[in-house]
Amino acid sequence: MTDTATVVATGRYLPKRLVTNAELRDHFANQDQAELIDRFAENTGIQQRYWADDSETTSDLAAAAAQQALSRSGYTADDIDLIILGTDTPDQITPATSVVLQAKLGAKNAGTFDVSCACAAFPTALSIAAGLIGSNPSLERILVVGAYLMHRLAAADDPMIFFYGDGAGAAIVERQSTGAGLCASAFHADGDYAGHWGIRAGGTAEPASHAAVTAGRTQVKLETRYPPEINEVQWPRLMRRLSQSGGFELNDVAMAVFTQVNAASIQRVCETLALPSERAPCLMDQYGYTGSACVPIVLDHALEAGLVKGGELVTLIGSGVGYNMAGVALRLAKEMPT
Repeated sequence: MTDTATVVATGRYLPKRLVTNAELRDHFANQDQAELIDRFAENTGIQQRYWADDSETTSDLAAAAAQQALSRSGYTADDIDLIILGTDTPDQITPATSVVLQAKLGAKNAGTFDVSCACAAFPTALSIAAGLIGSNPSLERILVVGAYLMHRLAAADDPMIFFYGDGAGAAIVERQSTGAGLCASAFHADGDYAGHWGIRAGGTAEPASHAAVTAGRTQVKLETRYPPEINEVQWPRLMRRLSQSGGFELNDVAMAVFTQVNAASIQRVCETLALPSERAPCLMDQYGYTGSACVPIVLDHALEAGLVKGGELVTLIGSGVGYNMAGVALRLAKEMPT
């Protein structure tokens, strides 16, 4: 039987500070924007989110999620051959946050690299892990992490902080020949939207400067609203591509995870695909929008809650600024520790 890259354990981490919509409503009442919080909540389903302590960094969130996944798998950091970290909120521009994570875990045998394609990062990283395991016989075990700390990079008076929840999710991906594992991947992007949402200064296009900081260009901002239907059109297309490439029917999917930014969009996508809505978890009411971390956080939550079981077929689709989209289909290991 051919070796495949199989998810054998997962983990997640949410910071301690819970920030409710009521707290944000009180905060923005001073700017006469309290009603905006209510409108966002009604449109998205987000009711709360967790924010990292000032002492926590993206690599700290990633390390906590990774340690839980390692503990559940029965492996130690020494057993990891490679670390792939998906994030667009790095500890710093360089070096890569994954190498900082490696040091915090003590994973001295592991190589590392970052994947930076916003909320598409985790499924992209899983696909890369599968490709590397398929092409490099020396790789047995890869740690894949998605981490997000965007609220730290936003202005406190920007109502868009409503969306930003901090957190991390992780998966241990292992070489196996059991018939489980990644069976398909699909990608989509449209760079014409690159100017819609982002951090404009701090890179080579505009290095950080006093003027850039003063003008707020080193903070994340929504410049132009994305068309509301963008995910509702492209997510079904990615699902169908995964189905065709992976040789399965959409009805075979036990759970379909989509970027957790809008519950109504997920519902409409389920209707388009004739997929029962209970197979597409909407957990933004609990976690907010955790960007690069939302897909693995939902996967771990679902396993822990019994919403999906070992051996079942799962699809993971992430989409974010750029815009970038990525999806993978995988059959979980038969036994998934929680």
